[in-house]
Amino acid sequence: MEIDQSLPKEYATEENRLKIFGFWVFLGAEIALFATLFATYFTLVNNTGSGPAGKDIFELGPVLIETFVLLTSSFMIGLAVNAMRLGHKKAMMSFLVVTLVLGAIFIGFEITEFIHYVDVGAGLSTSAFTSALLTTLGTHGAHVTLGLVWGIAILLQVKKHGLTPKTANKSFIFSLYWHFLDVVWIFIFSFIYLKGMM
Repeated sequence: MEIDQSLPKEYATEENRLKIFGFWVFLGAEIALFATLFATYFTLVNNTGSGPAGKDIFELGPVLIETFVLLTSSFMIGLAVNAMRLGHKKAMMSFLVVTLVLGAIFIGFEITEFIHYVDVGAGLSTSAFTSALLTTLGTHGAHVTLGLVWGIAILLQVKKHGLTPKTANKSFIFSLYWHFLDVVWIFIFSFIYLKGMM
């Protein structure tokens, strides 16, 4: 395995570069998945039947906190990648831990939000609107939960093996995934919550 010292560790081998390219292809499929969920939601948003509409169940305060927490986590993973590129293992791991803690806080808020929806009669089978809403939010939440598990696995690998081309590649790919989830959330925040509150 030939290592190119002139490139950042995550790009240092041909295999690493191919893995990053492959992950971009995977993200293309993820974009298609979320685009389908958004299209379904926008088609069904007014089909509330006898159930509540978005303006009846959405609360701006918790959603703003969720958004702040997730966007801050995106900033933290950026700092983790920067520390990784500088060769600062401890700082990289610390920023990754903060990223994961913020991700867990986000999931906590999302679980609380789902409980609130069920309490006010906006369950999965209440209407086409609530079904599309909860499926879209739940899919994003499941992705964040998967990210938490993945991030913990990377932490353990970096702790054990240090910042090698292999662990740097895995960490960088994870950062791409985490940033992608934040971009999806911005769309959810803007086009589901804010639009739904109007």
